Amino acid sequence: MTTTLTRPVAPTAPPVARKPANRVSRWQIYLPLGLYLLFTLVPFYWMVVFAFRPRGSNSLLPWPVTLDNFEHVWTGMGFSIFFQNSLLVGVASLVSTTVIALAGGYALARYDFRGRQAFLIGMLCTQFIPGAMMLIPLFEIFRTLGLVNSLWALVIAETVFQLPLSLILISGFVKNIPIELEQAAWVDGCSRLRGFFAVVLPMLRPALVAVGSFAFIHSWNNFLFALMFVNEQDKFTLPVGLAFTIGEFSADFGALAAGGVVAAVPVVLVFAVIQRYLVQGLSAGAVKG
Repeated sequence: MTTTLTRPVAPTAPPVARKPANRVSRWQIYLPLGLYLLFTLVPFYWMVVFAFRPRGSNSLLPWPVTLDNFEHVWTGMGFSIFFQNSLLVGVASLVSTTVIALAGGYALARYDFRGRQAFLIGMLCTQFIPGAMMLIPLFEIFRTLGLVNSLWALVIAETVFQLPLSLILISGFVKNIPIELEQAAWVDGCSRLRGFFAVVLPMLRPALVAVGSFAFIHSWNNFLFALMFVNEQDKFTLPVGLAFTIGEFSADFGALAAGGVVAAVPVVLVFAVIQRYLVQGLSAGAVKG
């Protein structure tokens, strides 16, 4: 008869209940966002109320709705001309900034030349210089070139001030595109230029949208350059035209609000259309510097 020895089994410890993860309740998210949204939208609401309600009315709602203020600023105060000038400056700044930043950003990303890092550091340092400090030198340059009272002076100034950030964004985005894709195109017989247009350029669409939108919106809203470099009323842009609706002793709030709506609508439409590409372009260009 054999005896089998069994090892005593230790009692199993009861499972330890894990503490639930700290979850943020919905009101902790929605309440700050709601307050921020309210703080942001209230000025826009009052602008719309003043723009659409009749003059002399104290109603909290734009009722009865009238378009007299828009007709007054568009035809009587020359906002149709201001709108055309702003559109010309914005589109020209968009095109010039995008083209130059595309060429320069590609060169910074693909070519390793002497002074590259110093050039990047210099571009970053220019972002710390206020635009107001450059008014006198720019005015003297434009006066020498005969560009004072010309919209092209605004285009050149806007392009120069938008290029550093645009170059950095394009350069960072190009670095995220594998060089092997271009090399495969070269093997297939494409030149470097043709490979760039066939392979790289289609993948740069989000970055180009981000750079172009920033250039357009900054030039559309810029007040300082337009005030200093242009003195003739038929060449004013919308920000300067809005400033002239305010008199020395009084202000036409209806006309000012209507002009503000006219100036804000294009920017809102641009952001609504390019929002998806804008976020993608900024996030991709910020991965590698």
